[in-house]
Amino acid sequence: MIPETSHPGRWWHRLDDGRIQCDLCPRDCRLHDGQRGACFVRKMENGAMVLTTYGRSSGFCIDPIEKKPLNHFYPGSSVFSFGTAGCNLACKFCQNWDISKSRDMDRLMDSAQPAEIARSAARLGCKSVAYTYNDPVIFAEYAIDTAIECHAAGLKNVSVTAGYINPAARREFYAVMDAANVDLKGFTDAFYVKYCGGQLQPILDTLVYLKKETDVWLEITTLVIPTLNDSDAEIEALARWIMKELGPDVPLHFSAFHPDYKMLDLPPTPPATLGRARKLALAAGLRYVYTGNVHDREGDTTWCPSCGAALIVRDWYEIPAYHLTDDGHCPHCGSAIAGRFEHYERPFGARRIPVAMHPE
Repeated sequence: MIPETSHPGRWWHRLDDGRIQCDLCPRDCRLHDGQRGACFVRKMENGAMVLTTYGRSSGFCIDPIEKKPLNHFYPGSSVFSFGTAGCNLACKFCQNWDISKSRDMDRLMDSAQPAEIARSAARLGCKSVAYTYNDPVIFAEYAIDTAIECHAAGLKNVSVTAGYINPAARREFYAVMDAANVDLKGFTDAFYVKYCGGQLQPILDTLVYLKKETDVWLEITTLVIPTLNDSDAEIEALARWIMKELGPDVPLHFSAFHPDYKMLDLPPTPPATLGRARKLALAAGLRYVYTGNVHDREGDTTWCPSCGAALIVRDWYEIPAYHLTDDGHCPHCGSAIAGRFEHYERPFGARRIPVAMHPE
């Protein structure tokens, strides 16, 4: 285990009663000296906010970009991925609960400073670095510093997040990001309150901000949970909102739930449910809708919305066929495909490669 160290935190202010308030996310945690926020990793220490996980990680891996999931951001490329511990939501169905719900930091077995991460990712031939596994919002200082180093090294930055962040921090965080996959976990406030310990509106605000006020490439993932958020009405409402507020070109991924953490009493999501959700979203006008965590080549494939040609054929995280032009156009009808593309040679593949880091 890497020893805990304290790094100065940002986005907080002092209160008249001697406490401080964290302004990073909508929880607005108010802390006494020595007390930690709901995320567990932000703490009042000697009268100021500190981040206790700066430079400490639950592990480093090289992944295919499709695992984030990002299907329209340099498909087939490799991404250097890492996370820390803790989370500012409390999802009962968390699929990474051993990391995001860690309290004793026993998962933080590796360490690296921002410049070292950028050098390692570049040396290993990665296109980008992903802040993932737990929510990078809560280690924003570490992520921002790393992202700046990555840009200096010619690398892109990817955020995999629930989007639960306040406006001031959001502006600074996404100013150094190039792509984001945001979890839209359900489409009712009641779902967020009961099953996530948060609220829906801040996530919707983040999505609108990313699409309308930044150049960050945006994709959305919804984990479809049987009986909780899988009704036709909720899926149609979610798809209509995306269509109206974000437009038809934001890719939407419907991902399969499996019983985990505090939600062991529900069955895994049937593949047919994901297929139905995909059809409903396509019928609402969305052009790029995918299924995840199941074997579904049709739902994994990128199809031309104009002529229907299969442009990027995926089989899980493998890409057996790629037909886009270098600048992201359909070679059959010439239609532009939304995303970030470049000359395609060969895919990284489906493998995940652990990376051992050594402290500087």
